[in-house]
This record gives sequence, C-alpha cells and structure tokens, in this order.
Amino acid sequence: MELFLRERMRRILEAVVEDYTLSGEPVGSKTISAKSNLQLSPATIRNIMAELEELGLLYQPHPSAGRIPTEKGLRFYLDYIVRAHDLSDEEQQKIRSRYLGHPIEGVDLFRETSRILSSSSHYLGVVWTPRMSSVVLKHIEFVKLKKHLVLAILVSTTGFVHNRVIEVEEDFSQSELDHISDYMNSLLVGLSLHQIRENLLEQMSLAKKAYDRLLEQVLLLGEKAFSSLDESDVFIEGRTNILNEPDFGDLSTMADLFRTFEEKAIMVKLLNKFVEPKGVQIAIGSESQVHEMESCSLVTSTYSRGGEVVGALGVIGPRRMNYPKVISLVDYTARLLTEILETP
Repeated sequence: MELFLRERMRRILEAVVEDYTLSGEPVGSKTISAKSNLQLSPATIRNIMAELEELGLLYQPHPSAGRIPTEKGLRFYLDYIVRAHDLSDEEQQKIRSRYLGHPIEGVDLFRETSRILSSSSHYLGVVWTPRMSSVVLKHIEFVKLKKHLVLAILVSTTGFVHNRVIEVEEDFSQSELDHISDYMNSLLVGLSLHQIRENLLEQMSLAKKAYDRLLEQVLLLGEKAFSSLDESDVFIEGRTNILNEPDFGDLSTMADLFRTFEEKAIMVKLLNKFVEPKGVQIAIGSESQVHEMESCSLVTSTYSRGGEVVGALGVIGPRRMNYPKVISLVDYTARLLTEILETP
C-alpha cells in the first residue's frame, strides 16, 4: 500500500490522524490548510482527502462533515508514517523513580508497572505476569491442610509466589512433607518450572525402575504441583480513565469493555497473540480479534528475563490515542522492567 500514496497524500493523512487524535472530531480541509505548511488550497486538500477516502483510509461520517481515519488509515499511519521518539530524560526519570523510590518485587512489581503505564498514558495500563512455567524456582514447600489435601507453595527467584492445593491418595504427615520439600529443593532449585516438569515426567516414565519410597513421594507430589503451570495473571489499572473518553460514552460499550477486562481467559488470549513477536506491537480495533474491544487500540511490548521473553505489558485506549507518546512509553517501560528483572 505504501507505494501508491504520493508524498502530499501521506502528509494530509498524517495531518488528519493527528488532528483527530487531539480533537476527536472530523477534520475538514480548511483545518488542514490552516494548520499545515503544505501550501495547498482547501479545494486541493479536499480533493486529496476524497482520494484517500476512495482508498479506504478516511471516512466521512456525513456529507457536510470533515473526515476521520478508518482502521485501515490508522494502520497505514502506524506502519509507514508515525515517528516514535524516545521519552524525555525527565519522563524517563519520573518512571524510573517509581520503581527505585522503594524496592518492589514479586507480584507488586507487575501491579506497580500497570499503575505506571496507566498514570503516564491516562489510559489503561495492563501487565501480563510471567507464566509460572517460565519462572526459575527459588523454593518449594508442601504444607498439610487436612487428610489427602496438601498446599504446594512455589516461590520464584523474582519473588513471584504461586499456591496450589493438590489432592493426594496418601495421607502424608507434615514431617514427611517437610522431608519431601527439603529433598526437592536440593534437586530442583535453580531450574525453570518447565524444566522441572519435564524432568519429573521423564523420571515417571521409567516405570520399571525401582525407586525408594522418598523418590516415589517426590515424583507424586511434584507431578501434581507442577502440572498445568501455563497460567498468567493480568493486572489492569486505570479503568476510570476511560470514563472521561468520549469514544466510550455509550454505557453499553463501557459495560462490555469492563466485563471484557474482568475475563481472564480473554486477556490471556491477547497475551498469546502479542507475546510471541518481540518488541512493540499494535492492534487497532478489530485487529485484537476481541469483539468488545473494537473501539480500542492496544499497544504492547514484551519484557524478558535471562534473554527469554516471559511476559508482556501495554496500554489500552481509544483508537484515536496519541500513538507516538504511547509507543515510546510502552517501549521504555518494557525495557526498564527487563532491566529490573535481570538485576540479581
């Protein structure tokens, strides 16, 4: 598509997108003529806007109105026109100070990150925490709750804690569970939970090998504790921010959005879409493939630990959001979170 847009068509599309971002109102040719330095008459601009409309990049709500960018127009703007810039030193220091003002670790680190994204963008900040299967184990403990019911407590090297209640056939005493915990910690600490699970499954497949009773108990509890550890928690902050956005003025739209944000399965689906490619990704409207979010755009980036992508974060806002600012914010915050997670 980028090949058939002349330079002045690009500049007019850019002017329409940026004016619409600020005003939320359809943009007319007289506005573009007055605000831009294109030195084109309103009539010439109007003709070019009509061409852009024929290409599906602009839309005229009604005959007497100006034009607004379509989803396709916003995608072209993001792919070929927008110029993201680094956050200023002052903006970077403000964000960094939120982390360094008082040590944050574990789940609180991700919760604070969503707050930072929200307050800095004035939209919604969202953080998908690392999948438990990707984190590295620091400590495991088994606690007897009652007969045939055991609590497994998994603590990662980054302070992330995962609790799981598991049913067991054998009635373990707490003393036995303590012994199993010590034994498992001596063998498995420092491995990712994915590696641990693979090791345990491999050992269990050696059915003919004669294990002593302790190892049998370790395998039994380990298999239950480390199975299905692909969940990812989601933190969303700033829901009240979108109450002030005219794009979400319809109560039914607002209710649908709020319900969507509460649906963990939907939010994890978004994670699966954006965690695979590294770096900043943008979904406009229907590109998120979530019907209730077609009035929104989502700007995300991945963050890493040990060189491996472990999660994602981003900003959810109206389709007419300030993309250059939000892209820069999301990119910087993801790099800063990676830096924090990499620090011993």
